[in-house]
Amino acid sequence: MHGEFKVPGGKLVVVDLEVVDDRIADFRLAGDFFLEPEEALAAINAAVNGLPAESDAKVIAAAVQGALPADAILLGFSAESVAVAIRRALAKAAGWKDYDWQLIHGAAYPPVVQMALDQVLSEEVGAGRRKPTLRIWEWNEPGVVLGSFQSVKNEVDLENAKKYGFQVTRRVSGGGAMFMEAGSVITYSIYAPLDLVQGMSFADSYAFLDEWAVIALRSLGIDASYVPLNDITSPTGKIGGAAQKRLGSGAVLHHVTMSYDMDGDRMVEVLRIGREKMSDKGTKSANKRVDPLKSQTGLSRAEIIQAMEKTFTGLYGSTPSEVTPEELARAQQLVTEKFGTDEWLYRVP
Repeated sequence: MHGEFKVPGGKLVVVDLEVVDDRIADFRLAGDFFLEPEEALAAINAAVNGLPAESDAKVIAAAVQGALPADAILLGFSAESVAVAIRRALAKAAGWKDYDWQLIHGAAYPPVVQMALDQVLSEEVGAGRRKPTLRIWEWNEPGVVLGSFQSVKNEVDLENAKKYGFQVTRRVSGGGAMFMEAGSVITYSIYAPLDLVQGMSFADSYAFLDEWAVIALRSLGIDASYVPLNDITSPTGKIGGAAQKRLGSGAVLHHVTMSYDMDGDRMVEVLRIGREKMSDKGTKSANKRVDPLKSQTGLSRAEIIQAMEKTFTGLYGSTPSEVTPEELARAQQLVTEKFGTDEWLYRVP
């Protein structure tokens, strides 16, 4: 069995192993990481050999860490990343380049339709009717998108939302509220088979699925990095946040919203951002929380998106695609049945 895990911001960890009598055997670790002293590699291999094949990542990482000499230096990887690579080998996980990726960047849709499309396209990929897809969203009207478990009354000033024309919707993934205005944000969704994140925890998969975006931002001169659990940031402030849902259909939905030119004053009028949350972020006012890409690059929103598409395609390959009439019809049906209903929006009042 063979497994690989590219550490976000780090090096590639490669493992080969066999399973004999339900235990790991003939384990070999390799990669482009740095490890001192050299004897540590043999110590890691010995520690993994003999472990039960059903061992979870925490057990494997503890075994690796416990076998390391006291003076061991690991650069570009960790005991935890070795464990992820092993779990991916045991689960026969896939890599980015194992798929023929499609790229959608087309029409703008109302916020409630965007929510429905995320579910539809995820289900299509899970069912094998659509190839794995990256979709860049377009916006032509304002909206607030709540996380699956957020309270409407706690998060949104509905009077101001109505006053400024913001449609309030709820997505299927968890996380915090997304504040959208036309031309103010860059949002993308990844619809992929679960095999792509097989063997990874949610925490590991967040950074893994967004590494290409961080690379794209760095190519534009932004000192971007990933901060667990789900933030893309820079030394001058937060850029954006991610959310994820693993569906029973066999797909993972991963989406990210990054600020391009945020109206912070309007945001705090529409969103109820409490003092406790702000103090946790280390800032005194909400409109300082999100640092717009426009101020860091001087580029247009379209130029940044173009660079992101170029980076993704260069790393993993992609073919232009579009939302099919059948997918859009199904999304519109879900708006009527689910996403556009008060039952869904106010399921957490």
